[in-house]
Amino acid sequence: MSYDADTIVDRRRMRRKLTRWRIAAALLAIVAVVGAGVLLRGDANPITGVSGQIARVNIEGLIRSDRQRTEALDRLGRSSVQAVVVRINSPGGTVAGSEQLYESLARLKQQKPVVIVIDGLAASGGYIAAMAGDHIVAQQSAIVGSIGVLFQYPNVSELLGNIGVKVEAVRSSPLKAMPSPTEPSTPESVAAVEALVMDSYNWFRNLVSERRKLEGPGLDTVADGRVFTGRQALKLGLIDSLGNERTALQWLAKTHKIDADTPVRDYRLDSRLSDLPFLRVATASALDALGLTAVAGRLEEWGALQAVGRLNLDGLLALWHPPASN
Repeated sequence: MSYDADTIVDRRRMRRKLTRWRIAAALLAIVAVVGAGVLLRGDANPITGVSGQIARVNIEGLIRSDRQRTEALDRLGRSSVQAVVVRINSPGGTVAGSEQLYESLARLKQQKPVVIVIDGLAASGGYIAAMAGDHIVAQQSAIVGSIGVLFQYPNVSELLGNIGVKVEAVRSSPLKAMPSPTEPSTPESVAAVEALVMDSYNWFRNLVSERRKLEGPGLDTVADGRVFTGRQALKLGLIDSLGNERTALQWLAKTHKIDADTPVRDYRLDSRLSDLPFLRVATASALDALGLTAVAGRLEEWGALQAVGRLNLDGLLALWHPPASN
């Protein structure tokens, strides 16, 4: 079948118009989904600037460096809330991220009473953050401690040798990019990493000694990398009392004369849309329905890459995880 020139031109015009309408409809769908998310989530930080309330901050999961979190805590310090309850449920994370969070909470403590509530886990970097508070409360069965620093790296040099692969490297100095996962570790590279780990560990240990008033055998006991239950942590001086958020509010009432029935409102440390997984899914579905399958696929791929990135923790770790069962 053949077409004349006018027919071909008309078809091309129609395709361009259809593409423009699809793009407009996709943008409208994205705006609608975002608007629905905002309405469902409400104000990101409804407590800011409202007096007569207590802010609740939640620290959960892996702790990494986060400028947005630091800025949010600084804003909270300038707000008119009476006090802050920080709920922690974290196995730790990077040493740098944990130090950053500790310093942010320490600055906040200079402006507001800060009480820490350990919901289930405050280990390693999570415990570093907990020490920034004026008072630490933990559940009896909570996991607390794991005071130590870890540096892990895979070594696949033997595997590469078995399959006939040899990685060559030209270095400016013997310890550049060492230890390497593709080469056997040298005594010098191991010693360099050990010095790095011990320097960070000594900082962590000294922080525990300073904040929890521990020294000598008492400090040695808690700083050997073990974790403890809330009951054990209380006896060892790692926490101040057993209980929950109500216990924290009672402490604020007793020490700072803040009514224990004062409203407690959540204060978010991240963007109101940052933890809306349905936003990406709904947007991708809308794009797919409008015939923009390729764009929807790229969006899904971007989401998967973000998930992988969250699992990638580089550098020194202040992180606890239970050993795998055999």
